[in-house]
Amino acid sequence: MNLTSTFLCCKAVVPQMRKQNAGRIVNLASIAGKEGNAAMTGYSAAKAGVIALTKALADTEIRVNAIAPAIIATELTKQMSAETYRTVMAKIPLGRPGRPEEVAAMIAWLASDECSFSTGATFDLSGGRATY
Repeated sequence: MNLTSTFLCCKAVVPQMRKQNAGRIVNLASIAGKEGNAAMTGYSAAKAGVIALTKALADTEIRVNAIAPAIIATELTKQMSAETYRTVMAKIPLGRPGRPEEVAAMIAWLASDECSFSTGATFDLSGGRATY
């Protein structure tokens, strides 16, 4: 569902954006799509697909980018076991999860006219976890 929903949304809007020769798409990937996660193979593969879709859709005047968050402090995070949470947090040099407002700020910038020279990119929101 993670890749299918992203694909279907893009499929719905890209033709009109191409006609207009303008538009912004911000896809939600995950650090798991870049690094893989042995405990979540399907999720990791789907998010890697979102990253590939983002690159494939990058167009002349349509800016298509993605973000790849690590753990973000949401209700879903509260459902993690204490052991899993500790394991994930140990990989983040900043020592805290991301905040939803940090994700929103990155999306807002990527969707703005200020983001005029980035397309086909996936931006990490990982608190330093992504060190490649």
